[in-house]
Amino acid sequence: MPVSGSARRYFRMQSGDFSAIGVYNADSKENRAFLAFSRHFAAKGLPVPVVLAEDLAQDIYLEEDLGDETLFSYRSRSAEFTPELKEKYRSVLQNLLVFQTKGAEGMDASWCYPRACFDAQSIAWDLNYFKYYFLKLAQVPFDEQSLENDFQTLTKFLLQADNRFFLYRDFQSRNIMLKGDALYFIDYQGGRKGALPYDVASLLYDGKADIPAEVRDELLECYLDRLGASGVWPVEEFRKYYPAFVLVRILQAMGSYGYRGFYERKTHFLSSVPYALRNVAYLLEHSRWEVDFPHLRSVLLSLSASEKLASLSTEPLTLEVRSFSFRKGLPADDSGHGGGFVFDCRSLPNPGREEAYRHLTGQHPDVIAYLERQGSVAVYFEHVKALIENALENYQSRKFTHLSVSFGCTGGQHRSVYFAERTAAYFQKKYPLIRVRLSHLAAGNWDIEPETTNG
Repeated sequence: MPVSGSARRYFRMQSGDFSAIGVYNADSKENRAFLAFSRHFAAKGLPVPVVLAEDLAQDIYLEEDLGDETLFSYRSRSAEFTPELKEKYRSVLQNLLVFQTKGAEGMDASWCYPRACFDAQSIAWDLNYFKYYFLKLAQVPFDEQSLENDFQTLTKFLLQADNRFFLYRDFQSRNIMLKGDALYFIDYQGGRKGALPYDVASLLYDGKADIPAEVRDELLECYLDRLGASGVWPVEEFRKYYPAFVLVRILQAMGSYGYRGFYERKTHFLSSVPYALRNVAYLLEHSRWEVDFPHLRSVLLSLSASEKLASLSTEPLTLEVRSFSFRKGLPADDSGHGGGFVFDCRSLPNPGREEAYRHLTGQHPDVIAYLERQGSVAVYFEHVKALIENALENYQSRKFTHLSVSFGCTGGQHRSVYFAERTAAYFQKKYPLIRVRLSHLAAGNWDIEPETTNG
């Protein structure tokens, strides 16, 4: 399955109607944390994947397959924050409070990795992550001692908050699965004891989820209503500490964007930076602060005004178009973005069954003419165009940078190649500002004469 920000590798394995997710992770301590929390949450009836088998000596385990739909992918299908989406987020926040309270009951600190609590060391790691992997790699000037003084002020304030709850640590939209009408939660291996505001901040200020400020405020009030009814922590205490936790969470995320983008050269992570800066600017302007951090504030305001950093969101949208053979399986996503369309062309007339076309490809004029005589091919392409156009318009408006479109047929030689070629040509002409990349994944296995191909 597609690699994300971590070093863990995921594999979908199927037998008949049954499927499971296999996980390999060389970090054995992280594996033990995930499995211990999984058993703990499952025993409390919390919606987490079932662990089916484990072999920690080989750093592998099997877990329930929850599908591919995340809250982020669900959010990404619409530029608007629909009532249905808002209701999903309300349910997520309701579940979060249960994880934070019920999940903390009977929790063993020895499960936690790398820290048992969101303590001074954890906060220092996050703030220095931002300083060294974002500010320094982005070549942003700052005064080291003044910044450190502000970091100490923030840390001292954050440590005053009640930290007896379960802190999920990476509670964001990509770690929430939607399976039918049910919600499931994954990637809690970094969990530890901590204060309530951190995970709420992680969800509501999740950069690319791009939650409008008024919706974010409404969802926060929804959570606070639940918190007030539970009586586990005074709402006024939550409000007191919330802005500072939001700030630390955003800075941690920016450190991650810098590390993955500037250092590891995974440039798609940098497209999240402008979202984070807009969130920082809003936070500084609209929050009531209990502590002062003048130098950090000055640095953040200069970041928010930076045209260079704002331009990181202007990476052109890439439309990746591929043909493939179903005999070889679905194409892998190497972009790091996930998603996209896979179109099955096997319902259409197959030129490969005709002797005259068997050794040609979908690039050949005779095969093109054959397919374009079929009325079903024209209808199919109209549906394909409509779906892709809608996605491209949405992605451009939201400054997304990648969309993959794959066409498959039996051998990956005729129908899939024809549609990949036609789709690439059509959208390059219609949207000249986007990048179109075209590849034929089965080309090395085409049983054709060399002179009949165009590469």
